Amino acid sequence: MKTSKIVMPKRPFFQIDAFSQQVFGGNPAGVCLLENWPETGLLQRIAAENNLPETAFLVPKSEDRYELRWFTPTMEIDLCGHATLASAFVIFSYLNRGLQAVEFETHSGVLKVSREGELLSMNFPGRKPEKTDAPDLLAAALGAAPLEVWKSRDLLAVFDDEAQLSALQPDMTLLTQLPGVFAVIVTAPGKECDFVSRFFAPGAGIPEDPVTGSSHCTLIPYWSERLGKRKLHARQLSARGGELFCEDLGERVKIAGNATLYLKGEIEF
Repeated sequence: MKTSKIVMPKRPFFQIDAFSQQVFGGNPAGVCLLENWPETGLLQRIAAENNLPETAFLVPKSEDRYELRWFTPTMEIDLCGHATLASAFVIFSYLNRGLQAVEFETHSGVLKVSREGELLSMNFPGRKPEKTDAPDLLAAALGAAPLEVWKSRDLLAVFDDEAQLSALQPDMTLLTQLPGVFAVIVTAPGKECDFVSRFFAPGAGIPEDPVTGSSHCTLIPYWSERLGKRKLHARQLSARGGELFCEDLGERVKIAGNATLYLKGEIEF
């Protein structure tokens, strides 16, 4: 008796280290190419299986326009910079090498990524923070009291210097208890750049994010006004580390960086 071979559908998958010129640096992101959208639960299960800070899912609309969604291991989020950079890198490097710019339709509107020499430059909405009072648990959660606190989507805690930021050892359980807070950004002036930062979102399944594009939607307006300059050089002080080239455009911000391929393959589902 002849048996027919079962052919499983496969989806191209890439893992990209964003905001880094070499593997094992920057922030790893999964990029999964789809022909159409499956049910959301499946996307979440794939992101959980990948167990990366974010997995990006792309559905093409045309050669230079895609629908884009981002998932952490535990939830879908409204904006992710490093996985957007990673998605553009995949398109420019493997799908259309002659393309100079690509647009993504997302929950945060249309996001454009362009080639700028060796860098990929993202045009994102700005999230100018407003000064606020520090929540009661914040100092205990971070292990130190910030100089001042600001609020956009995220809480922005400002410290004196880079050494103080590097020494922080936050209590992730306490951070999840901060009321109405998606994530906490900590920042300070940099020694060899304009500013440095770290990013904690344990409630979203990301205790500390290696390099965070979306946090710079808040950081860029804050530091641009504080330093009186529009173009800024930033570093994120995670264990992997990352470098970002930023510009305040008013209502929007520019966030640029490098990316590199770690792996490519196929997901079977």
